[in-house]
Amino acid sequence: MTEAAATLLAELRQEHGPLLFHQSGGCCDGSAPMCYPRREFKLGQRDVLLGMLGDTPFFIGAAQFEYWQHTHLTVDVVPGRGAGFSVEGPKGLRFLIRSRVFTDEEYRLQELEPPLHRGPLE
Repeated sequence: MTEAAATLLAELRQEHGPLLFHQSGGCCDGSAPMCYPRREFKLGQRDVLLGMLGDTPFFIGAAQFEYWQHTHLTVDVVPGRGAGFSVEGPKGLRFLIRSRVFTDEEYRLQELEPPLHRGPLE
């Protein structure tokens, strides 16, 4: 996560309470990570927890995980409005993903440490 994204996330957490990110790749949000109040988003049984951004979990849909499992993802923020329902939209900003393919070493480490969790957050 970039510093700008972390700053915005902290501001949104103050306003909305606990949050989560979800990367679905669906028709409404494309490849943008969506940020939702944790209590208002229902996770699917096949959603994959990639990791935590501070105390904010970052999930990805199973189909997207299959495509992106060899990719290092960085959450960033830019001016503009996305096409989804993410909580940053009214601020005139949108989260986005910057990506690159894992190095050989990162790929080996990723294979040793598979995704943290599948299914709803408890």
